[in-house]
Amino acid sequence: MSDNTLMHCIQELDTSGARAAEVFEHDGTRYLVVPQLAEDIAGQPAQMTLGNSDVDALVYRWEGGQFVEHARLPVPGGEDAEFFRIGERAFLATASLRTGSGPYALDTHSTIFELVDGRFESFQRIPTSAAKQWIHFEIGSRHFLALAQGVTHGDAPLAPGAESCIFEWDGERFAKRQTVRSGWGYNWAFFQVEGQKLLAYADHAVPSQLLRWNGDAFEPFQELDGKSGRAFCCFETQGITWLAFACLHEETVLFRWTDGRFVPHQVLSGPGGREFEWIPTPDGGRLVQINFLHGTREAPIPRLQSTILRMQDGLMVPIGEFPTSGGTDATCFEAEGRRYLVVTNSLSGEVRFRTPSRVYRLDLGAGKEESA
Repeated sequence: MSDNTLMHCIQELDTSGARAAEVFEHDGTRYLVVPQLAEDIAGQPAQMTLGNSDVDALVYRWEGGQFVEHARLPVPGGEDAEFFRIGERAFLATASLRTGSGPYALDTHSTIFELVDGRFESFQRIPTSAAKQWIHFEIGSRHFLALAQGVTHGDAPLAPGAESCIFEWDGERFAKRQTVRSGWGYNWAFFQVEGQKLLAYADHAVPSQLLRWNGDAFEPFQELDGKSGRAFCCFETQGITWLAFACLHEETVLFRWTDGRFVPHQVLSGPGGREFEWIPTPDGGRLVQINFLHGTREAPIPRLQSTILRMQDGLMVPIGEFPTSGGTDATCFEAEGRRYLVVTNSLSGEVRFRTPSRVYRLDLGAGKEESA
């Protein structure tokens, strides 16, 4: 690790197939939610598509400078958790990829919980198919939830209802508003640039794309090269808007906003990209890139190095590495004047689901984190 960015592991979390990390505060308590895809079955071969998916999402609370288990939520085949508020109400949307322990059912329900008096109560169960991520965003006073879902092979079309789609709050619940062209949906990012409201959609099987809000719906705006799309991260530094785009089997790239569209600027890495976290700092910010695995689902190589990058002379350059094992997500938070990073790992080097996720304390060198 360079002198500019230091990471100190302060805690290992006992997780199994951890797929996401969501940190938020509610009523004076800081929570961490970790959805889990599956747990190992004794005697079953080591394979990332097997295991028992009828597992819980882990809910931790921050206490005494570490996370302690607080509750468990029924989120089978857990892939994601998204916290958001509507007025004084607080919600947690969770995504379930599948249920069962073989055979598996991809057509299931994903649950939106509401926090009531410190409890996570089931609020709305939405029929989903291989659900992988929710994102909440607001346009004016309107609240939206976008769902990335679906699995397709080759040119086979998705079954009706399995397309990635966008829901809107109607005052009582979330109702489906529109679908997007999709095959194997993975991720979203919502951002604004030069007055335009854009929704980035990452898909494994069909071209990933940017959608633009036209005042009534999201319409196609820009298609991006590259297959096996996994995630986006939009950020600003040095007066320019950038968009990082992770791909699992192809290169992870950085785009630059120029003349009303995003243009390729730099290759960040080869295959393996899974997720990002942007950390603003007084000296320009850091981009955390989480790498998932190399190889195939049948013969995966999950032990990789994930990276921390910063902008130098117009290029993103790696300034530090840290080990991940089937890395899936990272989220940064501040507590007691310090910055921390939660990193989820989903697959051990032996291709088993039980592998610890980690909490790091960050010392961000130049600019001093206390002044960030």
